[in-house]
Amino acid sequence: MKENDIVLETISKVAVFIILTFGAYIFLAGHDNPGGGFIGGLVFSSAFILMFLAFDVQKVVRSLPIDFRAVTISGCLLSIATAVTPIFFGHPLLSHEDVYVTLPLLEKIHLSSVTIFEFGILLTVVGAVTTIMLAISGDKS
Repeated sequence: MKENDIVLETISKVAVFIILTFGAYIFLAGHDNPGGGFIGGLVFSSAFILMFLAFDVQKVVRSLPIDFRAVTISGCLLSIATAVTPIFFGHPLLSHEDVYVTLPLLEKIHLSSVTIFEFGILLTVVGAVTTIMLAISGDKS
């Protein structure tokens, strides 16, 4: 039995947005600064866990059309594909490419294939942590 806590539900709506924004910043800053896919994934999954704590787990699972096990699998496959792809071009495993793109409003932007690998790690961590928390809570989804 769960009490209806209006304050927790209201605050968590704002907090989830802030946590997801901070997680995106940590993820995007990760290839140049501390952060990246693993830490960003932990921050993202903490937002999902806060939603599960503030609202009914079944209600959140029904409202989010996300299968977190599939997220874990797709994250693993993306990371493995990004790690193995350089082998087909004659480069060592886990090699990466950097590109600098100049955009009119944002000036020079650094793009790297490491970001794709880190995104796979982020998906893996979010899916695994959230699946584990759902299993601990007794949810069968």
